[in-house]
This record gives sequence, C-alpha cells and structure tokens, in this order.
Amino acid sequence: MSDANNEPNDGLDRRRFLSNGARALGALGVGGLGIGLAAGRGQGRQYVWQLDPDKCICCGNCQTHCVLDESAVKAVQCFQLCGFCDICTGYFPTGEYELNTAAENHLCPTNAIRRKFIEERPGVRYFEYTIDESLCVGCGKCVEGCALMNGSLYLQVRHDRCLNCNECAIAVACPADAYRRVPADEPTILKEAARKAIEGAKKTQRAAAGDGHEA
Repeated sequence: MSDANNEPNDGLDRRRFLSNGARALGALGVGGLGIGLAAGRGQGRQYVWQLDPDKCICCGNCQTHCVLDESAVKAVQCFQLCGFCDICTGYFPTGEYELNTAAENHLCPTNAIRRKFIEERPGVRYFEYTIDESLCVGCGKCVEGCALMNGSLYLQVRHDRCLNCNECAIAVACPADAYRRVPADEPTILKEAARKAIEGAKKTQRAAAGDGHEA
C-alpha cells in the first residue's frame, strides 16, 4: 500500500505537520502524568519503569502480567511514521476480512483503534489511526501487525496508571528484557525510527516558519 509520507500533497502535508506535532506532544505528555507524585517520594532523582520499543517482541505479557486489572501499558502512535494507509496491518488482520470498520474486521480485540478518513488522491485513500487508551489493554497485536508496514505503533507504560512497583511484574516476565528504569522527568522511550521522524518533522516546521535554515 502506498505510503502517504512518500507521496507529498501540499494540503495534506500542511495539515499533518500542524496536527501531528500537537498529537506527538500530547501523546508524550500523557506518559508524563504522575511524575510529580513520583518525584515527591524522597530526595534525589526518581525513576520509573518504561518499555524499550526497539526491544519489544509483542509477546502479550504486558497485557497479562501487570499487577493492575487493566495494564498500565498502552499502544501509542507516531504519526510522523504512519503511512495513513487504507489497508493498515495494525488495524486489519492479515487473514480474511472486509474493508470496513465492522467489529469483526478489527485486529484489535477491544476496538481501541479509531480509523478516520482523511483524504483521497487518484487511486489512493488516506486514513488516520488513533488509539483510545481507555479501551487499549496493551496486548500488542496492533504493534505486531504494524511492524509489517511502517512500524508507527508501539507500546509504552503510561505513568498516570502505573503504580511504579519496586519490582515490575511485567519486567520480570518480559522475555526480551525490554523493561528498564528511566528518570521520572524523562519517562518515555521513543522508537529510534520515531525519534528521527519527529525530529525531522520539527526541523521542517521550524524551516517553514522561518526560524531555521534547514529544510
């Protein structure tokens, strides 16, 4: 399926840069909730648990091993990496399905991914995919499916939900050793590809606004 990021459209790109930047900051901001509480537990720099998405193998333990009834791990979307594809392997199963939003055609078992039509160009339709974190259970099925394409979906611990246990039950069960302690004031771990994409988008925005000299 064609990648919208590889086929620029002036109107679509302008809207994306403005809206995607806000979404990226919003998504990262949610992960930082609760930091103030963590920082108040004693002196010195405080640490929290986080998942390294470049090590994650989508084993399913994030869903089943959290001490909370509903896992503190949620899927997040890097819009700068997303192809806005009509057929998204993070949304649709790779087996039989119909190209519509009926529940039986969702890869996500809880209908936590929202699909919204954005724009159509000759022969190509673009859709936006967002995560309803109130429904996400951290199963990683969308992440595993998305890895077949652009890999814009990945998992992160949300610290407004996490209890920050001394020994994280998911970290103990993680076969990829993907969990580690990170500073509470820097609680997210971006995928390397996501970090580069976000930095590139910011640089382009600055250049478009006349604040930089690099395209």
